[in-house]
Amino acid sequence: MAGTPAPTPRFFKLALLGLLPAVLAVAVPGLGYVTLAFDAALLALCALDFLLSPRGLKVERELDPVLSSGAANRVTLRLEGRARGELRDTAGSGPSLEGNAQPFAVDGITTVSWWVTPRHRGDLSLGPLGVRLHGPLGLCARQLTLPLTQTVKVYPDLAALSREALVLATAHAESSKRVLRRPAEGREFESLREYRRGDDRRTLDWKATARRGRPMVRVHQPEQNQTVLLLLDCGRHMAGEIAGRRKLEYAVDAALRLAKVGVDQGDQVGVMTFASQVGAWRPPRRGLEQLRAVADVLYRVEASFEESDYGAALDLAFARTSRRALVVVLTDLLDIDTSAALVKRTLQLVPRHLPLVASLLDEGLQAAALAPPHTVDEAYQRQVAARLEDEYRLTAARLRDAGARVIRAAARDFGPAAVNAYLELKARGAL
Repeated sequence: MAGTPAPTPRFFKLALLGLLPAVLAVAVPGLGYVTLAFDAALLALCALDFLLSPRGLKVERELDPVLSSGAANRVTLRLEGRARGELRDTAGSGPSLEGNAQPFAVDGITTVSWWVTPRHRGDLSLGPLGVRLHGPLGLCARQLTLPLTQTVKVYPDLAALSREALVLATAHAESSKRVLRRPAEGREFESLREYRRGDDRRTLDWKATARRGRPMVRVHQPEQNQTVLLLLDCGRHMAGEIAGRRKLEYAVDAALRLAKVGVDQGDQVGVMTFASQVGAWRPPRRGLEQLRAVADVLYRVEASFEESDYGAALDLAFARTSRRALVVVLTDLLDIDTSAALVKRTLQLVPRHLPLVASLLDEGLQAAALAPPHTVDEAYQRQVAARLEDEYRLTAARLRDAGARVIRAAARDFGPAAVNAYLELKARGAL
């Protein structure tokens, strides 16, 4: 590898020092020759340093084939050779890089690590790798660009999903912002236990009580093998941003959490993405393989600037499945005209199916609707924000009147709120 010369800060400092005789040469003309000799020697040493610098370095990049968005992912560079210098690894636009540019010294084999934090899902390209190999004099380095390119997948942060499925705790300690397991009120028999104060007397098992001579109650659990259908809105309303992330990112996180909890509850979980047309479709199934399949469907989805067609999505979904299902629509109910189609379809879903509409709350928009205006612009902003909030309340009321369960939560609590609503419906035996 030939590389290109890259003078070091030491070279420029010495070159600056060589200007001193040139300045003094105004008073003492003979010092001009000293300046020329110094500069020639410095250039010769710089050239010699470049020739003596290492001509190559073997580098391998090691990292997981699947990264988590919003989380710091470790990247390890394995260096082999004898050299010292600096390196700078690169990645596609968007992610945050930490420690990707740093000095190194290797005599044999060593490793260098840095961290990449992707902000979005999808494919992430890494490389090329820039390397500067210093010469023995430290005057000139050999600049190399290694074509160390590779592409990895970026999924939503799946680390949270590996925790105990019913304790998807957020960073907040309030009970209203945690996912808790609720007392089971399902229909499937689980076990018998002794009566405790506060138990519903309707759960008393009189035959077991007579056999054992003490009050016994029947404990039920939510039914399994039920159908949960996740409909992910990828239309224009989900293209906006909240707290630096697209609304769709929060909806994808919520969908994955629901899929994880649903699979752990023994239910069949399916997913569909849609905007003006239906995108991806994964029919409801059980098991961990289904969870991986849902993750594969969701990691590539992107928001489009199209109106969402709720009718087409629901028609296609129920043309392919006939079982009673909990239909979870992850969307943003800001536009009353667009949401009118969802209200109409909800009337057709009930009572055969159970609709659950989960909508994102934009806290900035809500604050703007309540803030007292101080300027004309702020007055217009408040008017628009208040109108959007009124339209949401009207749409939510219509959906509830049609028989749907409606929840609304801020971005940071969107996933846990959706999971809590699902668990509550399961516990009540509503599905």
